[in-house]
Amino acid sequence: MDWKIIEADQLAPKDIDRQANKFLIGNGYIGYRGTLEEFDREQKTATIVSGLYDRVGDQWREPVNLPNGGFVQVIYKGQVLHVLNGRVDRHVQSLDMQHAVHERETTFELKGDLCITIRSRRFASLARRHMICMEYSIEANRACRVDIHTGIDGDVWDINGPHLCEVKADEREGVISVSASTNENAIPVAVSEAILFHGAGQWMEAGQSADGLKIIRHLKNVDLQNGFTFYKFISHCIGSEMKDPLGESRALCRQALEIGFEKLFTEHAQCWLERWSTADVQIDGDDAAQQALRFSMYHLLAIAPIHTEKVSIPARGLSGQVYKGAVFWDTEIFMLPFFTHVFPSIARNLLLYRYHTLDGARRKAREYGYRGAFYAWESQDTGDDACTLFNVTDVFTDRPMRTYFRDKQVHISADIPYAFWKYFTATGDMSIWRDGGAEVVFECARFFLSYMYFNPDKRRYEILDVTGPDEYHERVHNNAFTNRLVAHTFDVCLLVAAYMQEHFPAEYSDLITRLGFESDLARISETAAGLYRPDSDSAAAVIPQFDGYLALENVPLKTLVERKLHPHEYLGGGNGLATTTQIIKQADVILALYLFDSQYSLETKSVNWEYYEARTEHGSSLSACSYSLIAAQIGKVDWAYKYFMKTATIDLNGEGRQYVGPLYIGGTHPAGHGGAWMSAVFGLCGIRFSEEGIAVEPRMPPHWKQVRLCLQFRGQKLNFVLRREEVLIEPANPLEASLPISINGRQHTLSSGNSIHVSLGDS
Repeated sequence: MDWKIIEADQLAPKDIDRQANKFLIGNGYIGYRGTLEEFDREQKTATIVSGLYDRVGDQWREPVNLPNGGFVQVIYKGQVLHVLNGRVDRHVQSLDMQHAVHERETTFELKGDLCITIRSRRFASLARRHMICMEYSIEANRACRVDIHTGIDGDVWDINGPHLCEVKADEREGVISVSASTNENAIPVAVSEAILFHGAGQWMEAGQSADGLKIIRHLKNVDLQNGFTFYKFISHCIGSEMKDPLGESRALCRQALEIGFEKLFTEHAQCWLERWSTADVQIDGDDAAQQALRFSMYHLLAIAPIHTEKVSIPARGLSGQVYKGAVFWDTEIFMLPFFTHVFPSIARNLLLYRYHTLDGARRKAREYGYRGAFYAWESQDTGDDACTLFNVTDVFTDRPMRTYFRDKQVHISADIPYAFWKYFTATGDMSIWRDGGAEVVFECARFFLSYMYFNPDKRRYEILDVTGPDEYHERVHNNAFTNRLVAHTFDVCLLVAAYMQEHFPAEYSDLITRLGFESDLARISETAAGLYRPDSDSAAAVIPQFDGYLALENVPLKTLVERKLHPHEYLGGGNGLATTTQIIKQADVILALYLFDSQYSLETKSVNWEYYEARTEHGSSLSACSYSLIAAQIGKVDWAYKYFMKTATIDLNGEGRQYVGPLYIGGTHPAGHGGAWMSAVFGLCGIRFSEEGIAVEPRMPPHWKQVRLCLQFRGQKLNFVLRREEVLIEPANPLEASLPISINGRQHTLSSGNSIHVSLGDS
């Protein structure tokens, strides 16, 4: 049961969005929402291909929803068997996470005690990234005949479309296709489908809809006395990858027909089993946590780009067009740790996406009058900012509200160097600097050189007019999180320059000359220490989130919520209820305490956790994990577990925020899934990695009997077994070098051929 997510209730319209996100299948290239085969655009069916965007007119640019090749409808005496308007005796929808398969079983009750049951299973092939494969079966409790309509539905759901132009549907040698081109850049796309079946019935020629957007096969008079099964093989090809996407998509379908469904499934399932052999975290004693954590890891893996370093993971994954399919800081801060320590090659891809979009960041910096790289708050394929100046609509006036996400959340250009550095220290992959990482770091540091302000009265550099992670308070001065990350960016810049000069001197010299960076590097060396950091003013005290924060109204969160006049009113912006209070949207100072945890005392962490926890509204899926991580460190295990489960179940329970004002923002929450993994592994299991080595201080809840997991550090795979009374660490492969490991503060060394087995009472 821990591997399978099951819902066995009557499906209602209110459940569709939640289930479509929850039961998503994907392979990092394609994301296919967990809708049912008879659904159409009204139920938000979506096939999203990573990295393909389009814009229509002056609307928001967003991912392209490709034609739906999974469309199937069963008709009995002129009535479509549809789960939303038919008489349903039993409906079960499930996700097999171990093999990445979506399944459904629905029994329809019809006149004369006739029952017809539909079963299907489908997967987005991990072995063949362009393919989705489906098995579809129909049976009845007595003899009857049905018609079947199946094919490709090009009348797709769009938020800001339509994105497909010159749509053409055709059939050639048994393979049907819908081809089109995107509106903005005329990129050709093609979806093809081949079908295989055995049994009675007669296929009629595939027919197009009147509007030309669909091509549907018709199978008439299918006898269900002995059941009927057919298989669909659906390919998705894009012109940005190949010269002839239509021809290639047809060829892939014919190839799939020759291989067959079972062999395709076997190779796909084997790929996922290999993934899980590395990624799985086994929790003994807590079935709910076990399932939720595997669910989080499944969703991260289903959308991870293993095929290219030119795309990253959007804030809503591949679950639709919400948030414009944009890549935020979510990826670097909340998702990258999982990939860095489990699949470092994927982490490398995600980081190098920022190198490939560096020119977009440079263009944005120039737009605002700065130098270097000001990364997009909402980044797509080119790195240009998709974020608009009006992201929220006032629920009272129905007018767009000016927000300062695009132009004032400068911390994005510090989050990225932080992520590069964490990856480097965890993997030892020095080539990341030569392959683009150094250029990214240098340009981000150059941006902050041009952004910071020297205060002559206080004799210090400051970072003014910014919006930190807490978006309810915009345009503040000296945000503690931002200043701390900027200081770190300068530190990393100097360290990377030294590494490059030592290990890649020729490349370093060429890069410094090409960028004209020598004078900037000298200035960083001279001025970095003078940057003001609000978190360094006093130890074991509340760190003000920004200048003047502690002077704001100190109102309880419950009281603020009671002041709302509309359930969806936005709390931030110029007139939001939270802007004049200490109520914050999400972890800000607390996140900084985690990101730089070795630099703060437990007392400082405890004081700030207590203060900010009571004042945080958690209006973002990014927030809970930060509170879980710090709670574990300061010994609040019950709170750490509570916040871990909150983030791990956000898509399991469908409790994520669905609206900002009247704007729909539903979809999956990959940052929440990454945060769940961090909360479990770095928080409750107490495993931490740093430049110094590995530290283990378990803070597991009492009902966790044992946790088993495998993590990578500096090229070494390590197996961990954590129990309340002992810790066992052993190499999963021969060690190339010994590793220093601290367990509850006591030093040990893991060498090749040995393991570490420590009783926690003696550590």
